[in-house]
Amino acid sequence: MFSKKKRLLGDNPPLKSTYDAVIIGGGLHGLATAYFLATRHGMTNVAVIEKRFIGFGAAGRNTAIVRANQRTQENLPLYKEALDLWPVLTKELDFNLMFYNCGNLNLAHSEAAVKAMRLQVASAQFHGIESHLVDPQQCKELVPALDITDKPRYPIYGGMYHPPGGIVRHDAVVWGLAKGAAKRGVHIHQGTAVTGINVENGKVASVDTDKGKIHTSRVLNAAGGYSAALSYDFLGIRLPISVLTIQAMVTQPLKPLLHHVVSSGMYHCYANQTLKGEIATGAHMDAWPNYTTQNTAHYIKHQAEALTEFLPCLKGIKFMRCWAGLADMTPDMAPIMDGNDQVEGYYMDCGWGYFGFKSSTVTGKYMAEFMATGEYPEILKPFTLRRFKEHRLMGETAALVSYSADN
Repeated sequence: MFSKKKRLLGDNPPLKSTYDAVIIGGGLHGLATAYFLATRHGMTNVAVIEKRFIGFGAAGRNTAIVRANQRTQENLPLYKEALDLWPVLTKELDFNLMFYNCGNLNLAHSEAAVKAMRLQVASAQFHGIESHLVDPQQCKELVPALDITDKPRYPIYGGMYHPPGGIVRHDAVVWGLAKGAAKRGVHIHQGTAVTGINVENGKVASVDTDKGKIHTSRVLNAAGGYSAALSYDFLGIRLPISVLTIQAMVTQPLKPLLHHVVSSGMYHCYANQTLKGEIATGAHMDAWPNYTTQNTAHYIKHQAEALTEFLPCLKGIKFMRCWAGLADMTPDMAPIMDGNDQVEGYYMDCGWGYFGFKSSTVTGKYMAEFMATGEYPEILKPFTLRRFKEHRLMGETAALVSYSADN
């Protein structure tokens, strides 16, 4: 007789009437927070509520790139710690996350872009992050397939090479964190929808779901593209978030030719080669807010033209598969990681745009600390919701603008 296979997450747990914390959203940020609540703070009476299935949203719809070559002093320490965590978690979870620090090469297509990269490199090095400014010939040595002549519409003037960056298998991170959290007693409820958050005397009191009411004093909104609607519909709290579609696609498998992640702000294009040999590539977000996950001919055409401009050897290669996800983008392209002055016990981890995957584990670590202790970690304070009211927007967008200075 064949023995019954043990489920990766164990048996489906019953929905309890009371939890110490409820996390809305079974993506990477929600799962990471649950995992760190259990492992670092001994909080195991925790429920992760997911309307569909874990990894349904942006966690399962990205190009798996990780890096710590952002621009601002607020972002750099966070992303550096996130990069440092991948090998630690691989060992700790006893789960192969397929972290490959192949390096990240950002291309510059103007003198203005080179100057902006020089500032970014200096900022990164100040924070102990390895980053180098490279000239066109050095770009060619890193990626021999690059066209560094004057033939492309936007010739390559140089680049920023970030060796610690690379790729991580996104679905492996979902399953690794979910398994690790469930093993320590966290309840993961898939196929369960949150229908309301109840407040009594200015404090979170309970959460309504389509499977029953949950009494709790802590709720984390980690619902990604649905976080703003959830916050307003259930609590009347408006968040400065626009929901934009972001698209990606992969080519047919090829022999190894792209040994680093390559990106171009001017072309709004980034690419890496997967273990199967496919070229995985993504573009900028759709310019109009929407809640669809549909691909468009416009972006398929854009990717083909952009990629073959600076990687001409890809001409004639076929796209085999495409997908789209929702990006919850704030005006300054920086996230909201905060509690709430109006509702005690309500926490927010949202507004990540297309940067959420890179930071998911370290964010979970600090949001767990925030929820468990009630003390706002210093590393999160720049990302308060209050910054929009006080007109203290982050400067991260300037990095992208500078790449397109002569566009």
